[in-house]
Formats: sequence, structure tokens, C-alpha cells
Amino acid sequence: MILAARARNHTYQLSNCTIETCPISSSYYYYRVSLPANAAFLALFAISLVGFLATYAITRRAFAFHFAMLAGVILEVIGYVGRIQSHQNQWSQNGFLIQIVCLTIAPAFMAGGVYLCLRRVVYAFGPENSRIAPESYTRIFIPCDFFSLLLQATGGGMASVASHQNKSVKTGDNIMVAGLAFQVFTLLIFMILCIDFAVKTWGRYKSMGEEAFDQTPMYKALRGGWRFKGFLTGLTLATICIFWRSVYRCAELGEGWQGALIKRQWLFVGFEGVMVIVACFALNVFNPAFTFKEAMTGLGGIGSKRKLRKQQREKDAAPAQSSSNSDVEASKEGVKVGVA
Repeated sequence: MILAARARNHTYQLSNCTIETCPISSSYYYYRVSLPANAAFLALFAISLVGFLATYAITRRAFAFHFAMLAGVILEVIGYVGRIQSHQNQWSQNGFLIQIVCLTIAPAFMAGGVYLCLRRVVYAFGPENSRIAPESYTRIFIPCDFFSLLLQATGGGMASVASHQNKSVKTGDNIMVAGLAFQVFTLLIFMILCIDFAVKTWGRYKSMGEEAFDQTPMYKALRGGWRFKGFLTGLTLATICIFWRSVYRCAELGEGWQGALIKRQWLFVGFEGVMVIVACFALNVFNPAFTFKEAMTGLGGIGSKRKLRKQQREKDAAPAQSSSNSDVEASKEGVKVGVA
């Protein structure tokens, strides 16, 4: 009881600290949070947010992709608001917890948006170039991404509650790190499959030429356009940036909230802020809704295989229905002749 009272008293004293009265090493960050850097990131993510909103409003395409990206960017905006709040008071627990939770889980949503894009790329080149069915990419990686997000959010929530109660945040931090580690592993497998798909596609192209690709006119036109080539570059860049950032945050939080990495602001700015905003802008500029256009309504969307099977059943049922109607009409004609 005495120790708990002392801990609460110590926390109370720190909450009354200012830059003038307390050493910066006693704050949550161990450094002075840069207002210009965090204000710049806040503005950049706000621009990215407007970009994704405007693109979906104009095109009305790629709902799942835009939902994932918007969720991630909104969390980035909230996180940098927390860091700016911390600049005003580095001993404020609320600002610190807002930024560490929001900025930790935000890229998990963005990774989900990246996963949704690959199957459309596979359909654009031809499913026969992939070792697994295009829909399998979504069925494998989206649940993995959700599990990673769940771990990170749960760990962040537990750490936040423990911090407010002046208890150890170690359990919550460990769960959050486990979620980040699983995200890194998932992204690594994803990149390996992407490389395998690219190598196999290139190998078939060298031996078969254009016949190695899907010959649908829509996809042929898509592959020949500069937007598609730019999209492949943007998607690759976004994937690498999110992966690099996730590795950094896994190492950073793995050391705990008092580790060596978390005390270096330049690492956070370079490996967190820069990496994530580059990924967002890459997907803003080469948004799949603009790149794929009419192809967004074809194969590759959520439930597209189910829709295709339904269309096929309706098509198969049409001749039978037509034949049935013809028999009825013939019967009616026969009755008329008999009456005549």
C-alpha cells in the first residue's frame, strides 16, 4: 500500500512537470517532441485522407480498399494529434497513449489494403501464372492481418489501462509486440509470394510471349497503359515501406517503453513517419480505382467468384426457361387450331 501510494504521488508530481521545471529525461518520450515534424506529418496525412475520400467519391470503386486505407490514415491523423498534444505537455499520459496506440495499429489497416490489390494484379496477368488461386491471397492474408490488428489493439488497450492505473504495461506491450511480429511475418510471406508470382510470370512470358498473359481485351489494354505500370511500382513501394516500418516498430517496442530505440526521435521520424506517408502517397497517386477502372467490376472483387457462379447458373437456366415458354406457346397454338 505504501509503495502504491508513493507511485501515485510520483505520477502526480510528473503530471505537474513542465519543460522549465523537470528534466526532459523524466518525460514519456525522453526527448522534446518536435512540433514542426509532427505538424508536417499531420498535414501530409490529412492531405492523403482527403485524396482517398475524393477518389472514392468520384469513382465509387474499390470500397474495401478505400475502407482499409481510410481507417489507417484516420488513425495516423489521430496519432499525430496526440504527439502534438505531447509537445505542449510531454508528461501528459493521454497524448503519449493516443499516439503509441493509434500509430502502432494504423499500418495494419494499410497492409490489408495492399493485400486486397494483389489478386487484381494476378487476374490482370492471368491466374495461370500464380501458384495459388487469386482469391486465396485474400482468404489467407486478410484473416492474418485481422489477427495481427486484434493483437495490437488488445495489447495497446491493456497497456493504456495499466498505465492509467499506474501498473506495469509489460503484458500489454508484449501482446502488442506479438501482433507486430505476426504482421512482419505475414508481410514477409506476402512479399515472397509476390516475388514468386513475378518470377513465374516472367519465365512464362520469355517462353510463350504475350500468350502467357490473359488475352481479354480489357486486360490487354490495362497492361499496356502507364497507369498499371505505375500502380505496380507504387504497390511495391508501399509494401516495402510498411514492412520496413513494421520491423522497426517491432524492434522498438520489443525493448519496452524505456528502451534505447524509443528514445531516438530521428528514428521514429524516418522509419515510422516517412515510411508510412510514402506508402500512403504511393497508393494515393496510383490508386487501383483509377488504375483498373472497368476491371474493378470484374473478377478480383470481394465475392466476385460467387457472383460469377450465380451469373453462370442464371445463364444455364435461361435456355430451359426459354424452352418451357416455347412449349407453352406451342400448346396454346394447338388449342387455338383445335377450336378453329
